[in-house]
Amino acid sequence: MKTRMEHPVAAVAAGLILSALAGCRGGSVTPIATLLDDPARYDKQTVRVSGTVSTSVGVLGYGAYEVDDGTGRLPVVTESGGAPRQGARVGVEGEFRAGFTLGPQTLAVIVEKRRFTP
Repeated sequence: MKTRMEHPVAAVAAGLILSALAGCRGGSVTPIATLLDDPARYDKQTVRVSGTVSTSVGVLGYGAYEVDDGTGRLPVVTESGGAPRQGARVGVEGEFRAGFTLGPQTLAVIVEKRRFTP
């Protein structure tokens, strides 16, 4: 009778396959409050958020909208695909850009790379 430890190559291969499949989901979603609490940590990093579109404006494929995930709100700008309608559930992956923090207010934005269904 063989034990699992007798097939370390198979175990490693299975782990790599599972990791690759998990990677297809694109990574985990970060709460907006986490981004706004420490904006310098995430500045110029690719992040993923999901939530409800609270405001939206778009024209000729360009757009801007605000995502509310229940922990905070964050503006998103896009140069393709326009903006989703107000009230839509969206997931966004893009570059987080921290502007400034003044007292309790943090100005930051996500530059959208792609949108996904949460």
